[in-house]
Amino acid sequence: MSIEVESQAAASVPARVPALEVKGLVKHYPGVKALDGVDLVVHQNEVLGLAGENGAGKSTLLKALVGLVKPDAGEIYVRGEKVKLRSVDDAAVQGIGMVFQEQSLVPNLTAAENIVLGSEGAGVKAGLYRWSEMRRLAQEQFDKIGSHIDPLARTDTLSFADRQMVEIAKVLRIEQRSQHPPVIILDEPTSVLESKEIETLFTQVRRLREFASVVFVSHRLDEVLDVCDRVAVLRSGQSVGEVQTEGAQPADLHKMMIGSTGSDDHYHEGLAQPSEEERPRLTVRGLSAKTFRDVNLDVHAGEIVAVVGVHGSGREDVCRALFGAEPTTAGEVTLDGKKLDLSGTRAACAAGVGYVPAERKIEGMVGPMSVADNMTLAKQKSRCNGPLVVPTKQATLVDRWIERLSIRTPNRTTAIQRLSGGNQQKVVLARWLVGNDIRLLLLDHPTRGLDIGARSEVYRLMRELANNGVATVLLADSLEEAIGMADRIIVMSDGKVASEMPCRTGAKPTPLDLVKEMV
Repeated sequence: MSIEVESQAAASVPARVPALEVKGLVKHYPGVKALDGVDLVVHQNEVLGLAGENGAGKSTLLKALVGLVKPDAGEIYVRGEKVKLRSVDDAAVQGIGMVFQEQSLVPNLTAAENIVLGSEGAGVKAGLYRWSEMRRLAQEQFDKIGSHIDPLARTDTLSFADRQMVEIAKVLRIEQRSQHPPVIILDEPTSVLESKEIETLFTQVRRLREFASVVFVSHRLDEVLDVCDRVAVLRSGQSVGEVQTEGAQPADLHKMMIGSTGSDDHYHEGLAQPSEEERPRLTVRGLSAKTFRDVNLDVHAGEIVAVVGVHGSGREDVCRALFGAEPTTAGEVTLDGKKLDLSGTRAACAAGVGYVPAERKIEGMVGPMSVADNMTLAKQKSRCNGPLVVPTKQATLVDRWIERLSIRTPNRTTAIQRLSGGNQQKVVLARWLVGNDIRLLLLDHPTRGLDIGARSEVYRLMRELANNGVATVLLADSLEEAIGMADRIIVMSDGKVASEMPCRTGAKPTPLDLVKEMV
C-alpha cells in the first residue's frame, strides 16, 4: 500500500476531528495556477457544498482528493491523519470515493460488472463470475437509491440518466471497500437527471449523512442550498469563504463566486423579435425514426424553439436526426426551401447546420487536440487555401474567436481537455461560427455543467446568433431555461409532439404547465 500515514490516529476518531481536511493545497499547470493555497474542511456526518465558476479549481481539488492529481504543495488529512493519496485505490482504502461529472463506466460491461469492478469479492470464484452473486451485490446498491435498472443490462444500452445512477451505485460500494466511515464526492450528479430522479438522489444523500460525509458539487446553486449543510466557495484557485445554507440565497453564493450578484432573469435581454417572413427557415414534416414518429416542426430565421420532454420522449433523437446522426424512416426536412440531406453529418455541415451534443467530452470535442484544431474541425476550408492548411490563416481566425467569445486559454495550441467546462463549450460553439455559414443551430443541453457566469455567456451568444438570423433548436437544461430563452416551446411525449406553447407573446407557460403536457 502506498498511502503514507504521517501521524498515528486514535483508535476511535473524536467527533470534533474533521472527516477530511485540506490545508494550503497548491497545483500548477503550464501557464495556469489551478490551486493557489486552498483550504477545505469536511466535518463528520456533513453534506458540504463546493461552489465556484468553471476554472475556479473545483475539478483539480476533487481529483487531488481521489488520488488522480498530485499537489505541488499542501497537506491532506483524513480523520486527523496526514496522508498522501497517489491513486484512486489509495483514496478508496481511506474511504474516499467519487462520482465523476464525466462518466467513467466501461460501456461493454453490465451494470453489475461496473458497480463491483475492482471489488468483486464473492462475485468471483476461481477466476469466474458468479452471476447470481454479482446481481445480488449490484441490486444491493440499486436498492439504496431506489433504482429499477436491471443489474445485468449492458451499460451502453442504458440512457445517460440511468448510467448516472449506475455511477452513484458504484461509488456506494466504497462502504464495502473501506473500514472507515466513507467520504463520498458527488461531482455534478444531477446534471442529466429529471426532477423525480433528483429527489431520489437527494433522499440518498441525506441518508448518507447518517454514516458518512458528502462533498456535493453542482452549478445549480438552488440544489446546493437545498441538500447541503454548508457551502465552501472557490474563486481563481483560492478559498474565498463559506456560508451556512440556512437562510442563504443563490445570489449570496454567486456574489462570492464572481464578486457580484447575478441572475438568469435576463434571458431575453437584447433579443430581437424573430423574422415574420412567411416561409420558415426549417420545415419538418412527418419525420419518423425508431424512437419518434410523425414529428412536425417549423423554425423561422432568428427564432429559438425549445423542445422539452422527459427522458425517452424522443427529443434528443429528433435533434440528432436533423444533423444526420440518427437514421430516419419517413418524413421530409427542408432548409430555406431546399430538401435537407439527412444521410450523414457531413451533408448537414455542408448545408449550414451545426450541432452541439449533450455529451461534450465524448461527442463534442477531441480532448488531446488543440483549441485551434477543435475550433476548425468542422470547417476545414476556413483555415485552408485549396487542399493545404495555412497556419497563419488558422491562427488569425482562431485568435479572433478566442477574443470575441472571451475563451480563457493559455493559447490556441493548448489541448482543449485542459480548459474548464465553460471554455470547452465556447470552443465547441465557435466551431460552427468560424465558417460564417451557419443557418440552423441544434443545441442539446448547451449549458449542462456550466456555472451561472458561463451560462450567461452562452445565452448572450445564442441571442447574438438569433439576432443575426440563425434558427435555433434548443434542448434546454431546465424548464426555466426553456421558458426564458425560447420564442416557442414544443412538448414531446412518447415519441410524438404533444403540444406547442408561445413564450414571447401573451402569458408565458409555467414549468407546471409543461410538466402536465410532458407526462
